[in-house]
Amino acid sequence: MSIRTLIHGGLVITAADELHADVLLEDGRVAALAAQGSAAAEAWTADRTIDATGKYVIPGGVDAHTHMELPFGGTFASDTFETGTRAAAWGGTTTIVDFAVQSVGHSLREGLDAWYAKADGNCAIDYGFHMILSDVNEHTLKEMDLLVEEGISSFKLFMAYPGVFYSDDGQILRAMQRSAHNGGLIMMHAENGIAIDVLVEQALARGETDPRHHGEVRKVLLEAEATHRAIQLARVAGAPLYVVHVSAEEAVAELAAARDKGLPVFGETCPQYLFLSTDNLAEPDFQGAKYVCSTPLRPKEHQAALWRGLRTNDLQVVSTDHCPFCFRGQKELGRGDFSKIPNGLPGVENRMDLLHRAVLDGHISRRRWIEIACATPARMFGMYPQKGTIAPGADADIVLYDPHAEQVISAETHHMNVDYSAYEGRRITGRVDTVFSRGELVIDRREYTGRAGHGAFVHRSTCQYL
Repeated sequence: MSIRTLIHGGLVITAADELHADVLLEDGRVAALAAQGSAAAEAWTADRTIDATGKYVIPGGVDAHTHMELPFGGTFASDTFETGTRAAAWGGTTTIVDFAVQSVGHSLREGLDAWYAKADGNCAIDYGFHMILSDVNEHTLKEMDLLVEEGISSFKLFMAYPGVFYSDDGQILRAMQRSAHNGGLIMMHAENGIAIDVLVEQALARGETDPRHHGEVRKVLLEAEATHRAIQLARVAGAPLYVVHVSAEEAVAELAAARDKGLPVFGETCPQYLFLSTDNLAEPDFQGAKYVCSTPLRPKEHQAALWRGLRTNDLQVVSTDHCPFCFRGQKELGRGDFSKIPNGLPGVENRMDLLHRAVLDGHISRRRWIEIACATPARMFGMYPQKGTIAPGADADIVLYDPHAEQVISAETHHMNVDYSAYEGRRITGRVDTVFSRGELVIDRREYTGRAGHGAFVHRSTCQYL
């Protein structure tokens, strides 16, 4: 039986608009919007009315970069699809796009089926997949076409991690040529992994083993160089390009130069690069290991360039790259050798709140908050207007957000399955109050009412910016 829900009295914020409107939900979708007090709104009847007075009514967040249960460095990311999607919901995110992994010597199909099995029946919110290509060959290139038809319309390649995920320029070019043909979007981890491995070896030989050296060997110039190279390869292939987790001013400059030429080149950054820095990597007593991720945290002065890139649209998306490893027993694998610290940070629960903090700090506007966290990732990865907005016909993925509530981020209170917070002790103004996923209450006034298995696979079309 369908329940008609009326959300009354809130300020509706989308990427395009802010208006005091009532929202009617029915059959898992947004049925209608009408200005508060209008004849249309007054005429509505509903089975339940939710009072949103004093709150923002925003689209559920779309986190287009997560790694649940990712195998890395002899261990696995500590969030399962069940714990990770529950935590996402607590943070106001109602759709994730996770990365299925092809192992070298295996087909894309095998990797994708393994990820379907991990997620199916376990997710509290909706989910899609990108495909990591670790082994580009004639067979996997043909498989790319089939995956696009199946709603897996984006493919990630790595210029880093030789021997694990790394692809050489020839393989990258072939994959890009294929995506130019089938409409897929190539996502690039842009760091010169071959050169980085030399610097890692040299640092360890000098006895430089602490976490801070992870940031020092993964140099800004090697991110900028790889970003430049990826852009040129995409130009040769006539393909679009999406560069993930951009962390450095010089890499933003490469993206801006390409976009100034009118090229279909896009960039994503993450909260850790906007709010954390090499100061965290240098924390004593191996605490810096908590902040080891790749691309690495940068000196604070890079943050201004990233915020500027988000304002000028040279960076279009903020995702989390959520890839949590517990400090005890996982990050500790790298004691005495920073290169063995599993790479990744927890963050899927914190993104919407941190970006609201950025609104209050004057970095971005409220509508830009919704644009970079909801609407653009939905468009970039072929889910708009089903996801990322509040409009008639859209999925009823809606968050009631209290802009005045205060909270302190802490591992004591977060819902991610990891034993530390990258933002421990940070005071935030703004907090998720209530979350709907396809019209079902997942968080009801700060109480979890969701369930594993509610989340459905999202069949994505191709990038809507092309």
